[in-house]
Amino acid sequence: MTNLELGFWSFPVLLLMIFLRAPIGLAMLLCGFGGWYFAMGGNPTPLLAKLKSETYTTFSSYSLSIIPMFLLMGQFATLSGMSTALFKAAESFLGHRRGGVAMAAVGACAGFGAICGSSLATAATMSKVALPELRRYGYSGGFSTATLAAGGTLGILIPPSVILVIYAILTEQNIAKLFLAAFIPGILAALGYIITISIYVRLNPNSAGTRPAVPMGERFKALANTWPVLVIFVVVVGGIYLGWFTPTEGSAIGAAGTGLAALLSGSLNWSLLRESLLGTAKTTGMIFFIVLGAGFYNGFLALSGVPQFMSDWVVGQGYSPWLVLTIILVFYLIFGCLMDSLSMILLTVPIFFPVISAMDFGMSTEHVAIWFGILVLIVVEVGLITPPVGMNLFIINSMDRETPMTETYKAVMYFVGSDIVRVIILVMFPAITLFLLPG
Repeated sequence: MTNLELGFWSFPVLLLMIFLRAPIGLAMLLCGFGGWYFAMGGNPTPLLAKLKSETYTTFSSYSLSIIPMFLLMGQFATLSGMSTALFKAAESFLGHRRGGVAMAAVGACAGFGAICGSSLATAATMSKVALPELRRYGYSGGFSTATLAAGGTLGILIPPSVILVIYAILTEQNIAKLFLAAFIPGILAALGYIITISIYVRLNPNSAGTRPAVPMGERFKALANTWPVLVIFVVVVGGIYLGWFTPTEGSAIGAAGTGLAALLSGSLNWSLLRESLLGTAKTTGMIFFIVLGAGFYNGFLALSGVPQFMSDWVVGQGYSPWLVLTIILVFYLIFGCLMDSLSMILLTVPIFFPVISAMDFGMSTEHVAIWFGILVLIVVEVGLITPPVGMNLFIINSMDRETPMTETYKAVMYFVGSDIVRVIILVMFPAITLFLLPG
């Protein structure tokens, strides 16, 4: 069997292992091990040398140190009560409108996503704050859980985003430019969800209750309580963009800023500090193990020649670049329902990125790479809320056992429709994504 055939056979083996509930990092590591072993003719020496070098080069990467810092930033943000302040501020301005409390939850998710690069963390944190209020004002269970599941996806789209950092490392792109490119699509996502809520409550009048308007003075007082979020976001993202510090330095500054905010709020003590550090360490360990497994497996795929073969084959067929892009995005949309976003990015980008890079979309190679990264991030994000296996749906539903999953499924399809419309718009008009980029 040739190396190319080994590479292609590794895909069904990997999918079978995932189907059998093997951890995705372990599945990729074992497939990479097996592939390297057979490609080297059964000689274990190169395999062991590869294991040593791959582990060192992966974990000694300076760029990867940004991940635990952003994770710690999210942990501190949760402890400091920023999620509650964001929701109360949004609710004071929007709560009295039709579907306003749900709109406030989406707005708070967007704000929290600006200081937390995790979708699942955003969904889980905001649910603790918003679910009781949604229940209090008569919002139906399915509508409430679907809103929070969709809002949670803003955590990985609005910068800073851990997934964008991984994509930047894989494709050797500028992290600051990717963060900047994600900003307008992130705002569009939040606006799209708010419009979706407005449509939903008009089609289903009994799904949402009303609450009295808040006096203007109280609104501005609630808004003033969100100042730590605004300051941290402006300092971190603005500082990275203006070149005051690197993205890695910015992540450390963000973690320190949210830690200070948690301390000043009186919510941070030694016990919670220990809990935050342990939570960050556990999540970092999980992510790094997946990164190692993906690095080993993708190294085997490069040795087998599968990415280059796929790129040459697609280009040789003469297919339209837009058709190829559409097929790839549909693939992400389908498989995003079955795998978590990080695993999808690590597994597929090394295969699909060379294909897209070889296509002519009428813009520079860098702009194509950034535009494709944002599109991939969005469709993977849609997979988080697409039945039957959307991860965010299960996270939210576990926090509201009274609501049947089928009710969440019905309501969330409105948000999935909003996401698909947004993807189509960003595919048709790349300038929306690239608008803020210099040059």
